Amino acid sequence: MFKWDVVHDGRTPPPGEAVGPRERLSWGRTAGLGAQHVVAMFGATFVFPVVMGLDPNLAILFSGICTIMFLLITNNMVPSYLGTSASFVAAVAAIRSQGGDSADVTGAILVAGLVLAVVGVAVHFAGTSFLHKLLPPAVTGAVVMLIGFNLAPVVAGVYWPQDQWIALLTAGVMVAAAVLLPGFWGRIAVLLALIFGYVVSWLADVVFGPITSFVPAAGEEVAHDRVSWAAVEAADWVGFPSGDLADGVSVVHGPSFSLTFILLVLPGVIALIAENTGHVKAVAEMTGDDLDPYMGRAIGADGLATAFASAFGGSPTTTYAENIGVMSATRIYSTAAYYFAALVAILLGLCPKFGAIVNAIPGGVLGGITVVLYGMIGLVGAKIWVENRVDFGDPINIVGLAAGIIIGVGNVTLVFSDDFQLGGIALGTIVVIVFYHLVAWKRPGTRRTDEGGEEVTRAL
Repeated sequence: MFKWDVVHDGRTPPPGEAVGPRERLSWGRTAGLGAQHVVAMFGATFVFPVVMGLDPNLAILFSGICTIMFLLITNNMVPSYLGTSASFVAAVAAIRSQGGDSADVTGAILVAGLVLAVVGVAVHFAGTSFLHKLLPPAVTGAVVMLIGFNLAPVVAGVYWPQDQWIALLTAGVMVAAAVLLPGFWGRIAVLLALIFGYVVSWLADVVFGPITSFVPAAGEEVAHDRVSWAAVEAADWVGFPSGDLADGVSVVHGPSFSLTFILLVLPGVIALIAENTGHVKAVAEMTGDDLDPYMGRAIGADGLATAFASAFGGSPTTTYAENIGVMSATRIYSTAAYYFAALVAILLGLCPKFGAIVNAIPGGVLGGITVVLYGMIGLVGAKIWVENRVDFGDPINIVGLAAGIIIGVGNVTLVFSDDFQLGGIALGTIVVIVFYHLVAWKRPGTRRTDEGGEEVTRAL
């Protein structure tokens, strides 16, 4: 498994040629490509832990460890990097709004990771047909959409008000960079926007002085510098992640379990199934390899990685589209490069000063980044609909999905007792699945085969 054949004499492949998952270039070039993968995943991997209230150092550290786990489980056949997942951000916000702390967050995500691992095992032995029956594209797209758009109040109420003009400038730069910059530069738009926002915030402090705005930690409007590096100066260069999070829970902590909070995060499993399935198919299309036998392994590996990271207070993981984009641009799919990327991430995770720099990101910068990222999460649901040609002229898709989406986006709550209630994402997901299959069951459909060769149900 750890033998990669050297191709193209170890040099950069000529135009039109590729490097397969079990092939490599010279070790120097492979290491350089690994560093490129680190830069590609960098922005989103440490932004999402920050907005979830978890530690970015720990997230980066476990992203490296979990990437190695993923490569081992998939037998070095599925080149992919496991960065921080955005699928649980909305559920985490809901947990915290209901009084849960970081231990409750990681405990709920740990259970979700184990559920995803079980799904992976089932797919490995039984195939993907049962998943397509339970979660057809119409349902998957709706769940992903309501997860993303449920986050709108977080941007509007927490990040954007901290510095609206910096947020607007940062969002504009991120959109422009993602669309206008060529190749690799467009794929690191998040990182470029973060750097831009950081610099502009520092300049605003120099020119205009402190800003008076709402600070979540203080719970009120206070005068403060946009950029404060006091914690950066005090942090060590080398060390294990340590200290306390904003809610007082230790950075490295054990999980706490609550059924209410677990139900809030389980819909994220559906999003992760869709992400992993789509990413494995994308890699298979690029490499020309048949990766269907590794689909269950990939899903299960991501589940185990999420559970493992959460057990120590880390962030959930998922395969990263940013790194798939790098492979698409370079046509180098060597899994050896991902081992180098993982090692670099582990080293960064062991640098407390790096984590302090991340934690010092101005709130306005996060406002600009999240307003774009959260919207993109929601629109991925629409992308699933479009790619699978979901017919919204069919009332099954309109009526079956409508109520669940509004419940999820609007945080509608169903109260069972003083101690138990369902709302927002959890209730919306349940309603989407139940209502869709209820109306689809009432109208028997015909079988058809989609472009990927898989059977799905479409109503007549």
